[in-house]
Amino acid sequence: MSSSDENPQLSGDSCSQIRRIDWHYAVHELGHALHLEKGIFYTVKQLALRPGPSIQEFITQNRSRLMKPILFLLVTSLIYTTLDHFFHIEQSYLEQSSAVESAANSISAWLQNHYGYANLIMGVLVAVWVKLLFMSQGYNFFEILILLCFVMGMGMLIISIALLVEGITGLKVWMVSTVVGVLYSSWAIGHFFNR
Repeated sequence: MSSSDENPQLSGDSCSQIRRIDWHYAVHELGHALHLEKGIFYTVKQLALRPGPSIQEFITQNRSRLMKPILFLLVTSLIYTTLDHFFHIEQSYLEQSSAVESAANSISAWLQNHYGYANLIMGVLVAVWVKLLFMSQGYNFFEILILLCFVMGMGMLIISIALLVEGITGLKVWMVSTVVGVLYSSWAIGHFFNR
């Protein structure tokens, strides 16, 4: 008995035959993620130029134009982690500031190695505070969490660009990018709440 006999999806007997996962499938899925409408480039453009209206539209009207928020945050975290792996910029900053072993250094090390998860956890914690601060706006916790996934993802991209610039040129811009990331986050959240 062959494997196609055991699995009806691989045999020709099924009405709707599913394609095998191969190189062509992987390239198609990657192209789909990078697609100009609903892909990462379109999402970044919209979040850079008009974060408030774009996220409001995603929440209330059309969820097909932007990349899914949690996927966006995980992809941007992966971009940052990959760049940091090659350039080791963040590690050099951490080594300069960690002359003494402490709990804060252990937390920083875990955060550095798990940005995707850390951003999701931080997003939940920040969402609680944003919900309390903007309670009168009428958005629920999950809608605010979506806002923060997009905003934190853009923050990861801002820091990633600085990491790339510092890795290639040697200019010390990584720390400045963290300030720019916080300023962007404040502006984007304010823009979302029409402030």
